[in-house]
Amino acid sequence: MKENKSTYQQSVIDYARADYSALHKDLTVDEALKKIRKEGVGERIVYFYVVDDEQKLVGVLPTRRILTGQQEQKLEDIMVRNVAVIQDDATVYDACEFFVMYKFLALPVVNKQRKLIGVVDVNLFTDELLDFSEHRKVSDVFESIGFKISEVKNATPVKAWQIRFPWLLATITSGTVCAILAGLFEATLAESLVLAFFLTLVLGLGESMSIQSMTLTIQTLHTAQPSLKWYVRNFVKEAQTAILIGGSSGVLVALIAYIWKGEIITSAIIGSSILLVQLSAALLGLSVPALLHSTKLDLKVSAGPITLALTDIFTILFYMGLATAMM
Repeated sequence: MKENKSTYQQSVIDYARADYSALHKDLTVDEALKKIRKEGVGERIVYFYVVDDEQKLVGVLPTRRILTGQQEQKLEDIMVRNVAVIQDDATVYDACEFFVMYKFLALPVVNKQRKLIGVVDVNLFTDELLDFSEHRKVSDVFESIGFKISEVKNATPVKAWQIRFPWLLATITSGTVCAILAGLFEATLAESLVLAFFLTLVLGLGESMSIQSMTLTIQTLHTAQPSLKWYVRNFVKEAQTAILIGGSSGVLVALIAYIWKGEIITSAIIGSSILLVQLSAALLGLSVPALLHSTKLDLKVSAGPITLALTDIFTILFYMGLATAMM
């Protein structure tokens, strides 16, 4: 597997097999079977592909059809004409989407003239991509918490401290800033202890939302290059989702607070702030990884600590600021 390029971005041609059976459309079933016996079928034959005089793909012949067809029947009379194909300029990611979409065991690869140039099958993709997929999952986890697994795998305790501790400073910094901000709103907290009771819950909801959004963004960035158009499209989508989630979460928590303490204004503050917090957290989860991944600096693994730190700060500002304004 190539190390200098993501597997999903590699050309599907790199994974195409040449040991496929191409049968001319004018052959009869009997003639085709004789040709197959003479030339063989390769190691992983699944389908027989039917071509014309110019070697252009015109149909596919499932094994069952050729075995059950009448000897004198021509292949073009029993073949399936609508063939799902992969273009030779497609990537591995494109091919994987085709396998998911069409549920076939193999797919032909053709050029712009529709000439058959190879075949890819699902077994090959499973073999080649399994290790990559597992590696990517592990890398994503470490990316979200602040360092690369390759950096700490064989590191000494001192080296591991040097790698891991700096990113924990983001948490320490945000926690200190949040404490200072909360101190500025001491009078507001003293006026309603219910706000203090729900502060931890609101912080947790914000962090959970930011992690969800950040994880989805990191996954998307494996196969997409950040651009203004890409960002705007995902910004609108994420904002709409966050409003739905934040609205439902806010209503539920506000209802719980009202049933528990019976304070309408305080419950409304809690519910409204949750909506704002969820919205800002989702947009931070999208924006921070996108911004860091678009830079040429090696900052990709800082997405997690920075996103969570900013989310906590914005949570305190929205929560306490809204409470101060409404009480």
